[in-house]
Amino acid sequence: MPKVLISDKMDPQAAQIFRDRGVEVDEITGLKPDELIKIIGQYDGLAIRSATKVTKEIIDAATNLKAIGRAGIGVDNVDIPYASAKGIVVMNTPFGNSITTAEHAIALIFALARQLPEADASTQAGKWEKNRFMGVEVTNKTLGLIGAGNIGSIVASRALGLKMKVAAYDPFLTPERAIEMGVEKVTLDELLAKADFITLHTPLTDQTRNILSAENLAKTKKGVRIVNCARGGLIDEAALKAGLDNGHIAGAALDVFAVEPATESPLFGTPNFISTPHLGASTSEAQVNVALQVAEQLSDYLMTGGVTNALNMPSLSAEEAPKVKPYLALAEKLGSLVGQLAHDNLTNISVEVEGSAAELNIKPLTGAVLAGIMRRYSDTVNMVNAPFLAKERGIDVREVRHDREGDYHSLLRVTVETSRGARSVAGTLFGNASPRLVELFGIKVEADLDGRMLYINNNDSPGFIGSVGSILGSAGINIGTFHLGRREAGGEAILLLSVDEEVPQELMRKIEALPNVRLVRSLKF
Repeated sequence: MPKVLISDKMDPQAAQIFRDRGVEVDEITGLKPDELIKIIGQYDGLAIRSATKVTKEIIDAATNLKAIGRAGIGVDNVDIPYASAKGIVVMNTPFGNSITTAEHAIALIFALARQLPEADASTQAGKWEKNRFMGVEVTNKTLGLIGAGNIGSIVASRALGLKMKVAAYDPFLTPERAIEMGVEKVTLDELLAKADFITLHTPLTDQTRNILSAENLAKTKKGVRIVNCARGGLIDEAALKAGLDNGHIAGAALDVFAVEPATESPLFGTPNFISTPHLGASTSEAQVNVALQVAEQLSDYLMTGGVTNALNMPSLSAEEAPKVKPYLALAEKLGSLVGQLAHDNLTNISVEVEGSAAELNIKPLTGAVLAGIMRRYSDTVNMVNAPFLAKERGIDVREVRHDREGDYHSLLRVTVETSRGARSVAGTLFGNASPRLVELFGIKVEADLDGRMLYINNNDSPGFIGSVGSILGSAGINIGTFHLGRREAGGEAILLLSVDEEVPQELMRKIEALPNVRLVRSLKF
């Protein structure tokens, strides 16, 4: 039974979901780093919020950890590159608080439009400054949306319901999706020039850092109002204050800051500035949703192999996982085979699927192929860290999907480029369940890839099989199965033998010394 630790406070329903799905769970919150290090080694999964910091030291101590689930969007508290290198899946729950965050952005738009915080403070101070607080309507105003993903699209739908016009800047927004959302797709400069309100809904990356820089803020329409409920660092806060001070920017509302907790900021006290302490996800509904989702996602992964909202490997739904599982076994065996036989430096790896395999999610298959190949470099490799190992070694990975159906109902082909040229292996599933090799380096040969095997590349000649059998038999090594293939009579041939025990090096040298032998390799699956 897999075992999970919940190390941050979560809704108690999360623990019950684990138990209902057959996962043992401990709820131990408030652990100090050294306390967590002492116990983390016994767990297969770790469920966290923002309090637990999953550092390199904790990951090193987590010798059995397979997955980390973050109840929420931000994963700044997880060392994702190091977790990936250790083969640990890192998941978040990006949709559990989407509506909550979108509603907070809309609330701040209204607060800016009607100067609600200042009007409240004035009134409660005993003043009645009715003429001081002259607001603006949002109806018919243009909302500029920077980021039109999940949360941004919800904000757009709410804004359209308020009879606002919505212009969206997002490099990944297609014209078709823009039409579906009912928004105008624009460039960033076009958005800055026309928007009465700007709201940001994009992650913080090298491309988006200070996307509202001093230069871009200067391009905005005079009287613009700006809302950020996404990530601190998207706005140059000093330039924002300058724009508020000189009146070019009519108002700004930030729920996030470049440095948090933001206990002090030059923006504090600036007229027409509103701040909230990162409340985007702070509703009771959102807190329950993200806790339930992280429990479901971790349970799916640990019990069925389903991967949802992973940040360092392809997603694979719990429904897809049973269908893909036998193909994953085939992919890893083919990768292992070519990895054990192609000993030159690899420069390119191609993964091709055709027939029914072409209908599957190919990303997990590629991960499994890479895991098989990269095992030559590391004995702790898996589907999570294999792509990172390949990238570190400068190996280019390509995926090809063919609509055609050939001799087999489904086919998976792995081709590697080495200094000696391309080497290719192909396999299929027998009975939609059993992995089977069907082609090895261009030679048709059918074989199960299992246990210990002996690969012999030779020139086809009479009596060769008997010679090999005699050498192994005289040493007391039993042959389980043997599989033959050749290009043509008397030409290059391949012999794959399954053996009950490892073949010693001296016996392999005897086989290599036989006439017409080109290469002998010991294989293990």
